[in-house]
Amino acid sequence: MSKKRIAVLFGGQSSEHIVSCMSAANVIEQIDTLRYELLLIGITEAGRWLKVESVEDIRSDTWRESQTEAVISPDATEKCVILTEGGKSERVKIDVVFPILHGPYGEDGTVQGLLELAQIPYVGAGVLSSAVSMDKLYTKLVVDSIGIRQAAYVPVLVWRLRQDPDAVIRQIEEKLPYPMFVKPANAGSSRGVSKAEDREALLAGLKEASRHDSKILVEEAIVGHEIECAVLGGGEKPVMSSGVGEILAAAEFYDFDAKYYNEESRTVIGPELPGDSAARVKKAAEQIFNAVDGYGLARVDFFVKEDGEVIFNEINTMPGFTAISMYPMLWEAMGLSKRLLIDKLILLAFERKPR
Repeated sequence: MSKKRIAVLFGGQSSEHIVSCMSAANVIEQIDTLRYELLLIGITEAGRWLKVESVEDIRSDTWRESQTEAVISPDATEKCVILTEGGKSERVKIDVVFPILHGPYGEDGTVQGLLELAQIPYVGAGVLSSAVSMDKLYTKLVVDSIGIRQAAYVPVLVWRLRQDPDAVIRQIEEKLPYPMFVKPANAGSSRGVSKAEDREALLAGLKEASRHDSKILVEEAIVGHEIECAVLGGGEKPVMSSGVGEILAAAEFYDFDAKYYNEESRTVIGPELPGDSAARVKKAAEQIFNAVDGYGLARVDFFVKEDGEVIFNEINTMPGFTAISMYPMLWEAMGLSKRLLIDKLILLAFERKPR
């Protein structure tokens, strides 16, 4: 049986570019090369698409020196990648795409839309689910509709902030007490997120978040366990949720540096939680995954308070696969190795029913 060719996309134009590169290297090493032929495509922060020769080039960060452009054709009759070098082009057929892209211009439905146009199977959530889940404001509107508790919030439009910052500050303070968290609506890995203890810090946090998106969320601060749950499946396949894991951040909150650069931050699989809150986290994770029309995979994050109350935080439709990422760890704890997990995700891509 001939091998199917899988195109792996990584990098991208978001502030999570480096995390995507780290995730991609780990995923690529787990793809069964007896079944799949690899075509690696790195997207630079400027948005240039390049053919990459090996995982070693990703880990050494030399992949950006590639002289071969590699773009996916939107033509549904071709289902190919167009490789161009030295003015000469060739078309290489592909069977499936694994878009290991985090954040805007990759995890938000943009790349998924291209793949829908091209009618090429791909791993992960579809256009609608990717877009809704990437935008924290619209995620909240969906989750509100199914009655799951989440942090109280105030949405802020950046144009209003620039027009009348005092009015925006007053609106926030009327609804939320200090401390509070400030987040860009579209960002991941805690990029642009800050904790505001007072008005001065709130204004600074709003300005920082506005660098990442045109919409901002200001949320009540929740004190409790930071809990994550992995979800797998969709379509005709039953949706499964893993056990839960807890983030123990070596910082005031789990920001980007605490996630990826502070060695004292750690995760605990199967932490002791109050009452039946772990079971309620699992149930809520599956409900939210279905509510946003999830497919393939997602990591759903919660807070669990000391009295056992479960509060939804956010959903990630392409969670990290770095060495410290919770998503693969949670499935490994359930007996599903990284290699088998990646294989299941690729098979789910082929099983997705066309629109």
